[in-house]
Amino acid sequence: MSAYRPPPLFTLVHACAALLAAGSLAVTLYGGLEERRVALAFGVLVTVGELARRNGALVREPAPLGAAAALSYALLGEAGGRATHHGPAQVVAVVLAASLLGSVPHVARGQGPTLDHLARRVLTVAFVAVCFQPPYNRGMFDDWGGPAYALLLLALLSLTALCDAVLAAALAHSRTGWPFGPVLRDELRAICGIGSAVIATGAVMALAVAVVGLWALPVFSVPLLLAQMSFRRYAAVRATYRQTIASLARATEVAGYTPCGHARRVAALSQAVGRDLGLTEPELAVLEYAALMHDIGQLSLVDPVPAGATAGLPAAEARRIALLGGAVVRQTGVDEAVAVVVERQADPYAEQPLAARIVRAVNAYEEKSREGGLGGPLTALEELRLATAGEYAPEVVESLARVLARSSLTLPMTG
Repeated sequence: MSAYRPPPLFTLVHACAALLAAGSLAVTLYGGLEERRVALAFGVLVTVGELARRNGALVREPAPLGAAAALSYALLGEAGGRATHHGPAQVVAVVLAASLLGSVPHVARGQGPTLDHLARRVLTVAFVAVCFQPPYNRGMFDDWGGPAYALLLLALLSLTALCDAVLAAALAHSRTGWPFGPVLRDELRAICGIGSAVIATGAVMALAVAVVGLWALPVFSVPLLLAQMSFRRYAAVRATYRQTIASLARATEVAGYTPCGHARRVAALSQAVGRDLGLTEPELAVLEYAALMHDIGQLSLVDPVPAGATAGLPAAEARRIALLGGAVVRQTGVDEAVAVVVERQADPYAEQPLAARIVRAVNAYEEKSREGGLGGPLTALEELRLATAGEYAPEVVESLARVLARSSLTLPMTG
């Protein structure tokens, strides 16, 4: 087996960030820290932000307070009415050291920041500092007062957020093979959420510290910390919601209607196909929930379907089970969109929403590959391709083939 080789973009981004970090640390150590109290104050705030980080697969900005403090330090020209003299190298060095220090407890728990996160933090902070510090120190912004200066800071931070979104999407595309356009769209959409709060807080902190001094840091950190706590509670509620749906989905397995792990495998592969087809994050959530509960209608059957395989049933019987499933989903209080996907998974594909087409094709693939033994996955995919004329959407089957080829995925025979 050949050794894993990271994509070229990974190597380039990580190498640039490492060289920039090493150079900044060397320059700062050689020349010493300017305004040590200011550097210490911002370093402590970045560290606190990293300590309060929230981890998760769907988290766009795990440490919003740390990001806002880092960007604010990069845009700092005065502190309490006195001009500061730190340059881009010191900004990068302080932010990097504080980020690493705040990540120590998370690393000890195996939940530390990824190299992508650290590389993006270094590159974005360096970008802002290079765009702001040299011109400011040369007096180019002396005539920018009041609203114009505030708009300048917001413009720089907005441009930085856009560049970071493009970089994050490019790294995700390089790592997973997901289409770049939809990934970039999700990254840009995240800017309107926690990203806008980070931009606003970073600009306000820089403006406030310039006027009232370092006491502004804790005052203007509180709103972002409260927002982060609200996001954390929302994430906990969403996780509980998903666990409830997963437990409901396992009812068919516990009752012996479907094989162990079937719903989980269909949900995982459906999500991969949905990403390949460019579904948004909310659409992917609906798709996942529908895939988990796609067989729940079998609980209403008196005589179980052999091995829970509904792909080979007559159209009328498959549609009846799907309608029963939709009725059960509605009684559980789950989102109406999930019920629609479940009850329409057996309709002719030309009349189905895209999520229902995906669930139908992936469910058939999983059932056929399980029945086919060692050669099952290839045989199942070929059967689906031959049936695209009437049963399965051609674009979904081709997307499924791309996902399987990209990940060399063969579904396990058991849960």
